[in-house]
Amino acid sequence: MTIRSRRETVTFRHPFRINGIDRLLPAGSYDVVTDEEMIEGLSFPCWRRIATMITVPAESGGAGMTEMLSIGSVDLADAQAADAQAAPASVAQRVAHD
Repeated sequence: MTIRSRRETVTFRHPFRINGIDRLLPAGSYDVVTDEEMIEGLSFPCWRRIATMITVPAESGGAGMTEMLSIGSVDLADAQAADAQAAPASVAQRVAHD
């Protein structure tokens, strides 16, 4: 069985929550690793996601400490969508206060 890992950086402009993580995470850039396995027996390469993990600031420990937590890919997409929707509201609030 062939397994590959993809790494990407995702950025959140606002503090956010992801289903499965019991705390509010600060805005910032986060490394996300997705492991995929090749589906054997097909005439073309096809990959199936088997795990998605995000590196977050450690809940306990010193500054700069991180931990890698398993999350659902749909939960990550939902958090990104919520962050994107929050951005226009923040801009509108700033314009209203100016």
